Amino acid sequence: MPKTSRRLTVHPMTLREVEVVRVMDLTPGLRRVTLAGEQLRAFTSANGFPQPSFESPGFDDDIALYFPYPGQSEPVLPVQQESGLSTPRDPRPLSREYTVRRWNPEAGELDVDFVKHGIGVGTTWAHRAQPGDRIHFTGPTSSKAFPAGADWLLAAGDDTTIPAIGRLLDEMPLDARAQVFIEVAEDAHRLELRDLPGVEVTWLVRDGAEAGTTTQLVDAVRSATWWEGRPFAWVAGERTAVRDLRRHLVEDRAMPKQNIEFIGYWRRGEVVALETDEAVPDPEKSITPFDRLHELTELIAPIAIRTAVELDVPELISRGVAGVADLAARAGADERAMGKLLRYLHALDVLTETEPGHYGLAPMGEVLTVEFMADYLNPAGALGREMLGIHGLTESIRTGRASYSSVTGLTYADARAEQDYEDRHLERIAEFAPALAVPLAGSDLFNGVEHLVIHSDGAGALAGELVAVHEDLRVTICALPAHADWLRRDLPATIGDEQQRARVSVVEQSVFEPGPAADAVLVSRALKPLADADAAHALRRAGESLLPGGRVLLIEEVFDTDDLEEHDGEADLLALTVHGSGLRTLAELDAVIARAGLARSATHTVGWGTSVHELVPAHTH
Repeated sequence: MPKTSRRLTVHPMTLREVEVVRVMDLTPGLRRVTLAGEQLRAFTSANGFPQPSFESPGFDDDIALYFPYPGQSEPVLPVQQESGLSTPRDPRPLSREYTVRRWNPEAGELDVDFVKHGIGVGTTWAHRAQPGDRIHFTGPTSSKAFPAGADWLLAAGDDTTIPAIGRLLDEMPLDARAQVFIEVAEDAHRLELRDLPGVEVTWLVRDGAEAGTTTQLVDAVRSATWWEGRPFAWVAGERTAVRDLRRHLVEDRAMPKQNIEFIGYWRRGEVVALETDEAVPDPEKSITPFDRLHELTELIAPIAIRTAVELDVPELISRGVAGVADLAARAGADERAMGKLLRYLHALDVLTETEPGHYGLAPMGEVLTVEFMADYLNPAGALGREMLGIHGLTESIRTGRASYSSVTGLTYADARAEQDYEDRHLERIAEFAPALAVPLAGSDLFNGVEHLVIHSDGAGALAGELVAVHEDLRVTICALPAHADWLRRDLPATIGDEQQRARVSVVEQSVFEPGPAADAVLVSRALKPLADADAAHALRRAGESLLPGGRVLLIEEVFDTDDLEEHDGEADLLALTVHGSGLRTLAELDAVIARAGLARSATHTVGWGTSVHELVPAHTH
């Protein structure tokens, strides 16, 4: 079964300025703003970089609109670069994401529908928008095609999903089958949608209840008649409802996770209005749960939060285990000590106390039940286990070497060698690999290549996209035994077409060994764990396996010292503690390339600003 039923397209990151040409109320709760402008077509940015025409092939494509801060007349904007966007940090742009309801390339018009509820910077802008107003936006960064291979579709969401569901129904094939559930504030908010013979639409009305406070959407899906065949589910809206729907589909309906698309559009919480304008949120006081969680980066708070995740406390509470004694028993913990942890998490606003000795999840606690966040924070998680290295930062700063074994008792290479951890690590990487694989395969870098060798953790997804696009290409993936074992088990799911899969082979071989002769060798994000001498040796071996006229294609993160970025600094320090290495600057990477007897003949940019360095033997350059 394929890993995803929706094919991904990645778009260049472009900042555009457009103008409001029409404003129309579709219902008392939904306003449509139509945007147009020359920058929806191909144009050249003010600083001289050519930009492509706007595209939006996916029914749930999102764009980010940029708004001025309260009291300001102009928004803070990202800066267009040749290979993407540079985002200011102080202050950051004030932006909100909205679905592309309709894109008409012939008319050059873009419709965005805004739900009228509560206080919001986007809602207020749309309520006050007039023809002639101008606004900037970016996106969509990627699009997903209509689900393929499913017998029928389940779509469920609240008011905020009406634009996406409306577009989905507009673009569905005539013979499509679907069950659609939409929750709205009141009966007057129902919208006339395209009527298809195989589609059942159920409207659920809150009748005065606040958005995010009812369970009727989840209840409706739970009680729905389940059709025969293989379904694909698309669920979106308030994060808690989305989480509960996904859990129901996986646990009660036995749906494979890869056939469920889930998006938490928003999270119910308190928004504080400006004293000078009650329709505009105060950005200093209205902090989202994710922003607040990010602030808790001092010593005790993040360790306590990680301990709670490791003990499965947020997940247990979300399943209804609320009392201290029950939580301690289920977590295998001391009751008195568990009470202390819960009391502290309550003080941090991660938990709420529903009654003495019983707890529920506050908005931040709900965030901790998100699978990606839990994996990141749990020290046994695929990401969390690597993060343990940061606890040895002092030793690594003093010695310049990895401290991971001092913290964990194992080198990170030994940890990766454990098959269970290797499997989870590679599965996590594979989830994000298509974002690079799709634009890479669509580039012209592999034109004329008959045999490609790949060294990369995300090799399966890369190979799958490449053989799908290039019909005459053979791919050999070189991997260490544990990685190779996982790939052999995973490739049938990643590459469903047997003929395409037959052109992909896996050999047990390290990056330090000469590989099979090839027209091109792709080395993707494999050098960061290696010292300079080892990295140069790996590149030298890659060069030795090239056929005449062949190239090494190198993808490697670098540290941009001209545009200091917090996340680059974090990745740099983590790599120091885990591997003893770090992120190289471009000059340092060039030195490694030269040491390998290679030269950088060209650099190409693909996808979201990923640099692909084309390397050739130095004597031919």
